[in-house]
Amino acid sequence: MKELLANSQPILVALQQKIAALTVQLQSAASPEQPRGLGKMTSVVIDREIGDWNRFSNRRQIASYTGLCPGEYSSGNTRLQSCVTKHGNPRLRAALVELAWRLVRFQPDYKPVRKWRQILAKGALATGAARKKAIVAVARQLAVDLWRIKTGRLRAEELGLIN
Repeated sequence: MKELLANSQPILVALQQKIAALTVQLQSAASPEQPRGLGKMTSVVIDREIGDWNRFSNRRQIASYTGLCPGEYSSGNTRLQSCVTKHGNPRLRAALVELAWRLVRFQPDYKPVRKWRQILAKGALATGAARKKAIVAVARQLAVDLWRIKTGRLRAEELGLIN
């Protein structure tokens, strides 16, 4: 038994050193403005689908591009809002919704997550449809906040996103 442990010791030390080196490499590759929960792959997908963040001049344009804004039926004094339009980029919308679910776990103090916490909490009495509506609302606000970060209007810390 002692021989087996003695033979395994150098392997364990080498593995621990390799893990430490890879951890440092991953941390250095992460963008300093990249919020926790926003993985490298998701970040690349969102950036490639958006292209130039500066082409949007206001938050309504970025929300419309993602397809996460509500449809509207207006006539006279009547104003009705319907479900999200889905007129935007489907890959971008899917990435934002996936990221919103991750933010519920990794960024519990992010303002939109706090706002919808009662519905999004595990074990909540809310139905699946209500949770999906809430996560779409978080994803829309996240798209706007990412636009603010990428265009230099605000820093992630100012929006409540922890790096």
